[in-house]
Formats: sequence, structure tokens, C-alpha cells
Amino acid sequence: MSKPFKFYNRLRVRFNETDLQGHVNFAQYYFYFDESITHYFEAIGYDHQALEADNTDLLFAESHCTYKSSAKWPEWLAVYVRVSHLGQRSLRFEFEVRAEADGRLVATGHIIAVTAHKDTFAPHPIPDRLRQAVHAYEEDCPTPLNTSVEVVTEANVTSFPPGDAAA
Repeated sequence: MSKPFKFYNRLRVRFNETDLQGHVNFAQYYFYFDESITHYFEAIGYDHQALEADNTDLLFAESHCTYKSSAKWPEWLAVYVRVSHLGQRSLRFEFEVRAEADGRLVATGHIIAVTAHKDTFAPHPIPDRLRQAVHAYEEDCPTPLNTSVEVVTEANVTSFPPGDAAA
């Protein structure tokens, strides 16, 4: 790993996630990322119920995965997660997937999420409780968050999908 991650989610490759060549199908990594974000939020003390209580939803505006080596059933994987950017409405999650048995790098990636009002999808700032939970959790990590660098402009999402805010 080039930079240390504080959190990881351990998961086992299931047979139905593999393709005819016997390795994990490329699309499955996005499910691994999504599941790992859920567990990351639980680890920092800000779960789905807290998100709902803050009338907030996370909308994935961008995702990327780079495949480094193949994973196969029934391997155990460690999906490392961190928040590398907190804007006014956007969060950038970074991922590193490693095979537990030998530590090889399987994939890297990121997801940029924007916050919206949970009922109207109107633009909504990142809730203070979420911001505080991320900072409190990540502060012990040797690589601190750098919120002064704009990694992403707020994805230019004013309503998602377009027109939903008026409904």
C-alpha cells in the first residue's frame, strides 16, 4: 500500500461472483466497494440510521476501479477504505483490495459521492455529524485528510436525477 488505511472490510469471494475464467467478474468490485463503505460508516459511528436522521442521502456521482490481479473463489479479500476528501457536498472514498493469503494487490479504486436531501434529492451539505465522525476516526491515521485540496469539484449535481427536486 502506498498510503496507510485505517479501516478494512474482510470478505470472502463467493462462487457466483466469478466468471467463466474462474476469477471475480470486474463489476463485483463495485459491490465490494459499496459494502465496505457501509461497514466503514459503522466503524466511524455514523450508520445508515444516522444518515436518515440527518435527512441525507449519498448519491454516487463517479466511480473507478483499476484491476491489478485476479481474485478467485473462495479467497478472502481485505477491502481497505478511507475518505480522502470532504467538500461541502462531496466525499471521495478510496479503496485498495488485497488478497489475505499473500497480500497481493487485487484492485484499487474510488467513489465520489454527493449529498442530497433524502426525500427530494435537492443539494444538501454534508451533515456536521458525518464530517465530525470522519475527522475523529481518520485523525489517528498517519495520512491525515487534506480538505484544503479540491480533489473533486462538487460534481455539478444540483438534483439527481434531474427534475426530482421539483416533484
